[in-house]
Amino acid sequence: MKKAFAGIALGGLLALSGSLHAAEYVIDKEGQHAFINFKISHLGYSWLYGRFNDFDGTFTWDADKPEDSQVNVTIDTASVDSNHAERDKHLRSDDFLNVSAHPEATFKSTAVEMTGENTAKISGDLTLNGVTNPVVLDARLLGQGEDPWGGYRAGFEGSTKLTLKDYDIQMDLGPASQEVELILSVEGIRQ
Repeated sequence: MKKAFAGIALGGLLALSGSLHAAEYVIDKEGQHAFINFKISHLGYSWLYGRFNDFDGTFTWDADKPEDSQVNVTIDTASVDSNHAERDKHLRSDDFLNVSAHPEATFKSTAVEMTGENTAKISGDLTLNGVTNPVVLDARLLGQGEDPWGGYRAGFEGSTKLTLKDYDIQMDLGPASQEVELILSVEGIRQ
């Protein structure tokens, strides 16, 4: 769940695109071209997949100074969707996301470190369930360019792993289910 924030942080990879000017991008959630997904083991026997359906985010970057890139994302934690209504109700409870007390999760980048021509590590602060911890996202630029509607877009993917107890999620799902993987795929529209 927390990795979903990491995916959005991928916007920092725009610095890889080689554009000449710093620019601001808005994550294309209206066109359904952005996803914050999660994956966690179910008792060590299978994978449980889910997503957050409602989130907003922006990123800025400067190709000449990728280290100055910034990413900000806000997630509506009540929008968690694991394709099972009763499980989603439980995920919203104080056993997990505690959405009545903490209706939003946020990611704010603190640093971008280029690790290759199209890859980067994006460090930032993830606040989830009222707890803030540093996280690092492994990110990759997928592509960029003009779209058919006269705009300019850039797309990224990324992932990170979070330990549930680090975010005061005390529900014990067994030894195989202590971590959740966040998998992100985002497309931003240059403003």
